[in-house]
Amino acid sequence: MLVGVPKEIKDNEFRVGMTPATIAELTHHGHSVLVETSAGLGSGLTDDEYHAAGAAIVNGAAEIFARAEMIVKVKEPQANERRMMRSGQTLFTYLHLAPDRPQTEDLIASGAVCIAYETVTSSTGGLPLLAPMSEVAGRLAPQVGAHALEKASGGRGILLGGVPGAPAADVVIIGGGVSGANAATIALGMGAHVTILDRSIEVLRRLAAQFDGRVETIFSTRAAIAEFVRRADMVIGAVGQEKLLDWLERIDGLRVVNGCVAVDPETGMTSVPGLFAGGDCVNGGAEVVNAVAEGKLAAAGIDRFVRAQGRRG
Repeated sequence: MLVGVPKEIKDNEFRVGMTPATIAELTHHGHSVLVETSAGLGSGLTDDEYHAAGAAIVNGAAEIFARAEMIVKVKEPQANERRMMRSGQTLFTYLHLAPDRPQTEDLIASGAVCIAYETVTSSTGGLPLLAPMSEVAGRLAPQVGAHALEKASGGRGILLGGVPGAPAADVVIIGGGVSGANAATIALGMGAHVTILDRSIEVLRRLAAQFDGRVETIFSTRAAIAEFVRRADMVIGAVGQEKLLDWLERIDGLRVVNGCVAVDPETGMTSVPGLFAGGDCVNGGAEVVNAVAEGKLAAAGIDRFVRAQGRRG
């Protein structure tokens, strides 16, 4: 089979569909691989490394889409890439079709066989190609949130691990799956006090055993979410963006404004736009970090839960 690896063209995407090591395996088994010039530079992989692994380096994506039987990418094909796809070709990449009707229609019209990484299921029902992204997102979330808590970033100057004589920050994680468990690992490592909420007792038991009692595990109800979110310094959503915002929106006294969590003015709090709305929150309060947002990392958007009251108010 002739496999093609084009350079990713989506904004701020630096990954590449295949590494030289993977290409070496394919060529060892008799396949041929085309790699677009500079496709791996964003990941620190040079054309020379790909060539040494057995790939042919070509200029421009057009030749790859014209010749390759299978296209291997990272992100969904952009409009100009979709126009180059053809019937009988196979596309292997993350697609996330649910919110993207134009992409869905273009892929259907192309006649290509399109396999989404996020839907590949193992024999045990897991999602082996999605899990690593959830692990990365979860581990990145406390790091991003800690930065947002810094005074220079508009936060309240809270150190996640505290210092002698001052308490550690309270980190609340909504969702105890792959992303939530990895977020807890990093938050604990940074010295924070960590609480995980989930609706599965089995998940909570597993987490309690995994962390040897060092995290607080709470069965997730609206009342529990309201109680722990109100006193948190950082809230990490590991349940998907829409579900996270829906849950927080249902808490009395809270509402969602422009994709940002805000507090009802009647409670003495004010609402301000968050990064999802293109603005910045500078009035302090807990940081709500969305660790799972349409497959994107937490750094792709931080929702700020802004409180004008004190830390424990």
